[in-house]
Amino acid sequence: MHGVEVTILGQKYLIKGDAAPEHIEKVAEYVHRELRRVYENNPSITPLRAAILASLNIADELHRTKDYYASVSQSMKTLEDQTDSIIKLFD
Repeated sequence: MHGVEVTILGQKYLIKGDAAPEHIEKVAEYVHRELRRVYENNPSITPLRAAILASLNIADELHRTKDYYASVSQSMKTLEDQTDSIIKLFD
């Protein structure tokens, strides 16, 4: 298990996980950017509300990405089935 020290909004955190240190740092930087964006849009927001809004933004992005991936996967499956049908015509 790796331990990586990251800084999010000026606070240092020791994050332990099985992921590569570079991945942990990349994720922490992403969270930092999302929190900073929330604070820029809502300067007087409390830290808890900022964390909740940033979490909701990240969760929304995750779910939209999953939905897009599912759609692309289905399109690829359809194309694969059509390709198989065309190939069978030439067999």
